[in-house]
Amino acid sequence: MMELIKKNIHMNRQKGNAVSQITLDDDFIIPDAMEDVSQVLLDNGEIQIESTRAQGDKVLIRGKLLFRVLYRKAGGGLQALGGEAPFDEVINVPDLEERDYIQSLWVLEDLNASMINSRKLSIKAVVTLEVRVESLSDAEAAVDIETDEAKTEVLKRNIDVAAIAVRRKDTYRIKETIQISGNKPNVESILWTDMRLRGVSCRPMDGAVHIDGELMVFLIYAAEGEHTPVQWIEESVPFSGEVELSESTEDMIPAVGVRILHRGIEIKPDYDGEMREFDLDAVLDLDIKLYREENIELLSDLYATDRELVLDTTEACFDKLLTRNICKCKVNEQLKLQKPERILQICHSNGTVKLDEAEAGEDGLHIEGVLEVSLLYLTDDDTEPVGASTEVIPFHFVAEADGINPESVWQLNMGVDQMTAVMLGGDSVEVKAVISADLLVLQPIREQVVAGVRAEPLDMKKLQEMPGIVGYVVQPGDSLWKIARRFHTTVDNVKEINGLTGDETAVGEKLVLIKEV
Repeated sequence: MMELIKKNIHMNRQKGNAVSQITLDDDFIIPDAMEDVSQVLLDNGEIQIESTRAQGDKVLIRGKLLFRVLYRKAGGGLQALGGEAPFDEVINVPDLEERDYIQSLWVLEDLNASMINSRKLSIKAVVTLEVRVESLSDAEAAVDIETDEAKTEVLKRNIDVAAIAVRRKDTYRIKETIQISGNKPNVESILWTDMRLRGVSCRPMDGAVHIDGELMVFLIYAAEGEHTPVQWIEESVPFSGEVELSESTEDMIPAVGVRILHRGIEIKPDYDGEMREFDLDAVLDLDIKLYREENIELLSDLYATDRELVLDTTEACFDKLLTRNICKCKVNEQLKLQKPERILQICHSNGTVKLDEAEAGEDGLHIEGVLEVSLLYLTDDDTEPVGASTEVIPFHFVAEADGINPESVWQLNMGVDQMTAVMLGGDSVEVKAVISADLLVLQPIREQVVAGVRAEPLDMKKLQEMPGIVGYVVQPGDSLWKIARRFHTTVDNVKEINGLTGDETAVGEKLVLIKEV
């Protein structure tokens, strides 16, 4: 009786991706309850994916652009409004299968809100949608043989693989109360909010994934009192906690994408009943992949001295962890703002990383992109006291990844860890930022594995023609296994007859080989 013992190793295969760029162009009527628009000051937006559905070799994405506009009223003062622009997009994805894992990502390349007239705005946006397709597959390989025949010789080898252990989508909620400092007036209404993630890290634990970082919150509010100027608050909200995940263990290797799924902030009264607090409620979307490094012992070869063993072999593809690296890129740039008014103070700045290209090179992964910097500032013009500007700073750096090549599969999560913008005088601004790149690189390796074995009778004529005893000089590329197999004996016999204690042999060494019958 002879039976192969096989092992299934779970692999996460990146089958490919498809990209589509769409343009949204819509007119938005100012609601009757709101005042006329004199000038658009700020706009921002985000894409909300409502459904991603596979249909044959196509992916149907339904979503909407959520936008917000801060404008100067014709009668003076500021007002904000929000709206949405729905879209449906069909993206062709070759070789799509029903069981594939489909991830839809988006980048808001450009958003422009402009006046058509005092009661109508033009909303234009360019959105890049990306569909990433992954499949879970099992790489099957023989790791041993179960046999009741004593004369079966077995050779094994060890390889390191990175097997996918956990593939999960989850969420993490941040709830916090922000209090207004004593030198600021009470809140009448919120005009503008902005939330950004900074310095997020995820770490597997036994039974959970630990997440921590900062949520940078900026808001502009209208204060109580007829002639009170608009106010702003900027807060860093640290967060730290666990997402329960029963399959997680501390030794796993994380590749976790994190982005803000929901942003919510509301005014609430403080202990004295005055409107001086904000309730923050944010939900983070977590795309969790955890890998486990395993050292797998594979069956390499086997033969017998009392029968002929015929092996069926095939090729299996495994993933090997090449590197996991968190890289930092410092950006330091002086910008000239082409604005007619004189800038008194920058009251808010934020940065968004937009990746243009990531390409494997001899020294690592070459990353190119831009840091899009948004600035909000005060001016010396009493009729237009608040202004805004968006500037672009290109960057290029190399993330260290020894051995990376075009066949490597990498997962890259980028963000801004730190950023400051300081006036240097006149219209010059110095921007300093630290861009982070969380890089995981897997290298596909192809191995010949034993898929089946069958026993046949010995070729007695061939065996009789072989000499019973041979003097042999070890050649380059030889091993004791190869020599024993070729001369119909066993490694133990070769070692015993020649007084060898180890499994290695040197080129030019002389051996006595006795055929085993």
